[in-house]
Amino acid sequence: MMATLAVWLALTGAFGAPRPQQPVPERRPVLRILSPEEGSYLSGRVLLKAVVEPMTAIGRVTSVAFYVDGALVCTLQRLPYECEWDAGHVVEEHLVRAVAALAEGGRLVASVHTKRLDHAEAVEVTAIQVTATVTSAATGRFVSGLPPTAFRVYEDGVRQTIASFHAQNIALELVAAIDISGSMRTAVSQLKGAVKQFLAAVPSRDNVTLIGFNDNIFPLTRRAKDPAARLKAVDRLAAWGGTALYDVIVRGLDMLGEMAGRKALVVFTDGEDQGSHLTRDAVLRHLEESDATLYMIGQGQRAEVPDLRELMARLARQSGGRAFFPDRIDELGEVFRQIIEDLSNQYLLSYEPTNARRDGTWRTITLEMTDPALRVRAREGYRAKSDHQ
Repeated sequence: MMATLAVWLALTGAFGAPRPQQPVPERRPVLRILSPEEGSYLSGRVLLKAVVEPMTAIGRVTSVAFYVDGALVCTLQRLPYECEWDAGHVVEEHLVRAVAALAEGGRLVASVHTKRLDHAEAVEVTAIQVTATVTSAATGRFVSGLPPTAFRVYEDGVRQTIASFHAQNIALELVAAIDISGSMRTAVSQLKGAVKQFLAAVPSRDNVTLIGFNDNIFPLTRRAKDPAARLKAVDRLAAWGGTALYDVIVRGLDMLGEMAGRKALVVFTDGEDQGSHLTRDAVLRHLEESDATLYMIGQGQRAEVPDLRELMARLARQSGGRAFFPDRIDELGEVFRQIIEDLSNQYLLSYEPTNARRDGTWRTITLEMTDPALRVRAREGYRAKSDHQ
């Protein structure tokens, strides 16, 4: 009875007016740079990306501008707050700043500092990059943690001096090109599942560009680091049309061409080329001029064509990559797992070629191990730049 009376008195205001609820203070918006990361190394085309938190504050932002070393790179009035900037071929220290202007006046500022490589490690435009994987001749297992003295590199039989060498924590630029031609219609759900597993396994420090292709080429992500953004892009894959295989290989190599560091192009197709504007010779020429590692995956009856299999194996081998021909679509997950393992055990070295002529000729690269119990896989060569290009 007493408890009921106390409740009635409280509700009727007998103990005085109830205290008004204090308004919850609005969280001050914060600007945060997602890319590049603090302390990272930049070269080639770099994605500048920022977010405003919380999302409820987006309406208060009128623009976001990016500055690198004090110079304006771009100004954006709406989401996403991202643009590209060319950091060049030498890894230098930079100050990246993002400035958000607020509708009520004032601004938000965020900044990150990137690092430079020591002078001896800087990779100039003339340097030749070689990505290599090392395995045990006895077991076939990957071998990691080797020093630069474990490698010998030759160009056209002439010993070269290794200028830079990296054995771990090497950022990767990855382009994954997925065939979504009409013949994939019945298997597209399994394909999506395998691609999602593959992209989820790529470390978040790496940039991933996802491309769908049939008669045309459809970039679905642009150098995404966020695993969630990668997986969301996979859902946009839908099967229809023919197969422009040659076009997508050249497009992928071109996208990687301006980047520095490790580069890989993974191409999945279930059939031979049916609608490319480019020729097989154009593909071979682009690969000769690229330092990207190519992984080719052919699956399905149309991928059993001997000429296609031979071409895919040749392209992959020439770049230092591998070609896979799974019998069934449900084996694709295992293929992607092997590619991830391959990418996770790569060395990156570079050298300044003793032959400095710009004559457009083919130069053979031979990478040897000082330990005969080890086997190495790397690109077979490159086509030198020409003054007439």
